[in-house]
Amino acid sequence: MTFKWAALAAAVLLGGCQLINAAEEPTDLYTITPKSTFEPDMPSVFWQLAVEVPNASAYLNTSRIAIAQSPTSSDYYAKTGWTDRAPLMVQTRIVDSFENSHKIIAVARESISLRANYVLQSDLRNFEAMYFYGQPPIAHVRLVAKLVRMPDRQIIGVGSFERCVRARADKVPKVVEAFDQALGSVMKRLVDWTLRAAPPRPPSEESPYDINKYRNPNNAHVDSENCPKGNDASMVPMTDQ
Repeated sequence: MTFKWAALAAAVLLGGCQLINAAEEPTDLYTITPKSTFEPDMPSVFWQLAVEVPNASAYLNTSRIAIAQSPTSSDYYAKTGWTDRAPLMVQTRIVDSFENSHKIIAVARESISLRANYVLQSDLRNFEAMYFYGQPPIAHVRLVAKLVRMPDRQIIGVGSFERCVRARADKVPKVVEAFDQALGSVMKRLVDWTLRAAPPRPPSEESPYDINKYRNPNNAHVDSENCPKGNDASMVPMTDQ
């Protein structure tokens, strides 16, 4: 009898855990669209590019949609999420955006072992909805990228891309629209910068390479628009109608 009651208690406990897990699982899933429009003067290149999964903190390396209640406190929207972990979703959309540019010979995820001339490495530093600048919240996206020449694995360019867009309402679908616009602007500038950071022809032994140029932090490319400075968030635009 003791064994039977113990088994019953274990079954009830397991069932309760399953109900809790089910309640925590996202029921509404969202994704981000790739960039498809670019500046007409963007150069064409004749090399292949591999895009690595962006590095991200544990807070962002999840399929949950992150929010920041203050500069030092973080949380997630309840019962909603991205269709994939945020870094994987961003990697996919970066690849899609390069393909949509029609300016590069080949681009693919690094995981498929493409024989790439260059590798794009990045850190997803910010990908959260900020609530501490008033409501509706602000979608904050920041990506720091490094373009690495293969096979010598020399970094030939470093760029930081940041955008902030205020949602039109404090509702998850509107916040996702703000994320879509902010990330779209980041990817547009990232694609353009990458195609200009390296010569149009594949690297070779004859290609000039000034290592001192790229070791100088003053040559890092910084592209930031519409993000709050201090306590001032008045210049942050809302999503396009």
